[in-house]
Amino acid sequence: MMDMYDKLSELYDKRRRVEMGGGDKRREKQHEKGKLTARERIDILVDNETFVELQPFIEHRFDEEGMEKGSAPGEGVVTGYGNVNGRKIFLFAQDFTVYGGALGEMHAKKIANVMDLAAKNKAPFIGLNDSGGARIQEGVLSLDGYGQVFYRNAIYSGVIPQISVILGPCAGGAVYSPAITDFVFMVEKTSQMFITGPKVIETVTGEKISSEALGGAKVHGSKSGNAHFSAPTEEAALNEVRNLLSYLPQHEGEDPPEKNYYKKDEFLYDLLDIIPTDPSRPYDVRKVIKETADENSFLEVQKDFAKNAVVGFARIGGQPAGIIANQPKVMAGGLDIDSSDKIARFIRFCDSFRIPLITFEDVTGFLPGVQQEHGGIIRHGAKILYAYSEATVPKITVITRKAYGGAYVALNSKSIGADIVYAWPNAEIAVMGPHGAANVIFAREISESDNPEKTREEKIELYREKFANPYIAAANGMVDDVIDPRETRQKLMESLDMLKYKSEQRPHKKHGNIPL
Repeated sequence: MMDMYDKLSELYDKRRRVEMGGGDKRREKQHEKGKLTARERIDILVDNETFVELQPFIEHRFDEEGMEKGSAPGEGVVTGYGNVNGRKIFLFAQDFTVYGGALGEMHAKKIANVMDLAAKNKAPFIGLNDSGGARIQEGVLSLDGYGQVFYRNAIYSGVIPQISVILGPCAGGAVYSPAITDFVFMVEKTSQMFITGPKVIETVTGEKISSEALGGAKVHGSKSGNAHFSAPTEEAALNEVRNLLSYLPQHEGEDPPEKNYYKKDEFLYDLLDIIPTDPSRPYDVRKVIKETADENSFLEVQKDFAKNAVVGFARIGGQPAGIIANQPKVMAGGLDIDSSDKIARFIRFCDSFRIPLITFEDVTGFLPGVQQEHGGIIRHGAKILYAYSEATVPKITVITRKAYGGAYVALNSKSIGADIVYAWPNAEIAVMGPHGAANVIFAREISESDNPEKTREEKIELYREKFANPYIAAANGMVDDVIDPRETRQKLMESLDMLKYKSEQRPHKKHGNIPL
């Protein structure tokens, strides 16, 4: 009969076998691909010596060929909890050294269990994905396992922050879990996401393409918009996850964490030089954001996708805020299908987690064109209107230059619920730009003039002076104040402080029907 010491030896032997995953050879192979093991990734992500593993001894119930019972240590996934920046998080990390990280019934059960714990304890959930897909030997039980995870991704959306990190292949049905989560991180050259792989695509359509060109970090960061962040290494990606979490609350019932900040000069002289008064000249709106925000606090989201809009997190006076801005150096800052989706989803995330919204507006309108119209710009643009209208967090707008037509209304105008709207003295707020408006309103005078071009220029200036200025909107209560651009940071700090305890209700309903 075994005594307690024998039993303890057995326990530690079993634990060591689980911790070794697929063994030395497979771990070495993982390293040769430039990838870390599941446990190495966890060590980078969580604070030192805070990770607690859960259910390490779970085993699959199959005894089929190639699936000898007990031959999958940890069932190919490590689950548990730990601290990031001193705050609790829950996670799973798929272990590619065990059956290629393939998901089976008990693998999914481990993930579902830790997701439930995250929701019960109101803490963020992070998935480290590195898997060849469903465990084919387990058949429909694998598919059911995916469903168990997808369901929880959906019902816990807006309850706790959910972050996916793609650290290897993520194919087939597996991609839908990251797609439901709030943010997706990818690693350049070693992570890919796609529904059908290159071989299937070649068989079905005849198209030849590599895994990286089909579903790599660059593609999803710039073309599809499926990835929000990318990094050159796994370590950089995991450290960026730590950075992102510093802006987010633990759950929907908590305010985002504030930080001490360096008190830079609140009177921003540089802003006068950044934005040209000529409305047709471009500039980089990131410079405005970085001037206005706390030092080195701007974290851009989806920076390579829909570049005509800039969104991200920043701190202003130590308080986190979601920033939405038009980017005049791309498409003159006009709104198209992709930028509408990017802005609307970011707004809804911030509203879910009590993060105030600040909008820097310099917009000519929605992008014209047959492709945009046929692609559904009406439906996609409506998402911005819906998202801003639905949001009950503090909402502040700064009109830095142009605000024309429906795009003016959509970008957090007073009429759709803005709490505070500021305008700079050079702002042009009108149904359309002075050039277009003058051609419509003064068409007869221009056509009958002896010098049409001179008359056109005169009428453009007349329209700009009489109609396209911030004082008309201010006189009608659509702008709360016309401010000196150098006061922008100070005004935003004052407004955020004033709106700190804002409470606003919407009509009771199950949920609305956003135009998807």
